[in-house]
Amino acid sequence: MKKILVTGSTGNVGMAVIKSLSFLNHSYKICAGVRDLSSDTDKLKNYNVSPVHFDFTDPSTYHAALTNCDILFLLRPPQISDVEKYFKPLIEIAKDRNVEHIVFLSVQGVEKSKIIPHHKIEKLLVNCRIPYTFLRPAYFMQNFLGSLQNDLVNRRTIFLPAGNALFTLVDVEDVGKVAAKVLINTSEHLNKAYELTSNELLTFKEMAQLLTQGLAVEINYTSPNLIRFFIAKRKEKVATGLILVMIMLHYFPRFQNAPLVSRWIEKITGKLPHSFAEFIQLNKSHLMRLSTLTIKR
Repeated sequence: MKKILVTGSTGNVGMAVIKSLSFLNHSYKICAGVRDLSSDTDKLKNYNVSPVHFDFTDPSTYHAALTNCDILFLLRPPQISDVEKYFKPLIEIAKDRNVEHIVFLSVQGVEKSKIIPHHKIEKLLVNCRIPYTFLRPAYFMQNFLGSLQNDLVNRRTIFLPAGNALFTLVDVEDVGKVAAKVLINTSEHLNKAYELTSNELLTFKEMAQLLTQGLAVEINYTSPNLIRFFIAKRKEKVATGLILVMIMLHYFPRFQNAPLVSRWIEKITGKLPHSFAEFIQLNKSHLMRLSTLTIKR
């Protein structure tokens, strides 16, 4: 039985991949890479997976996790930016262990942004000559349940220096569905790259309007200058590195061409991707608490 190793298995994307694999008919053994076998496996108890000790920050875990691994689902944890220190040896070990295919979770527009770690990782994968598939998702809708949630909950505001820039979005659940299909049919996706988006382009002002309509709570959009944004986030004790990443993701698109909408999700899964309005309804139970909270001034 061939083996698929899913890294980052207890995170948003990893869980979406494992969940989607559980709905598909296949003959693979699914191994879930976890940092702590004693605590992280609880999230996986409802799925037919085998937990494997794998820690991106501990290269000594790479060898055992990749032994007898046929297909690797690889992602980059946000806190890992040193590609040479972690990803280069990981990919070299994968080649030494005869991994047959690597499916890498990259990012939309990576080919035009040489400064981001994903660009360097893609280059390493191409040069190592292991067959690959690059999944390049757009802006995750789940950011509204993560890095943007504090402003939504406490201020009912989207507070980002994005101006009127247009963004493509994607639901992590749709990314998981694509990844699962690719992982069990790698021969159909050899050395290909897919941009994964929904079928719409939206500004953050339009996203705020859709949140207002979907939640029946007024959500405003404020686009501060960079100094105001940086100071506000530091007061919230957001790490400087994360603030710089948020600036890169939201400010720089103001000076770039609008990203393209792709149809790869529908082509690969046979289903239309979720719209942002559908995402709001699907996650209403998590977002509805906005209407019951007092705004903090």
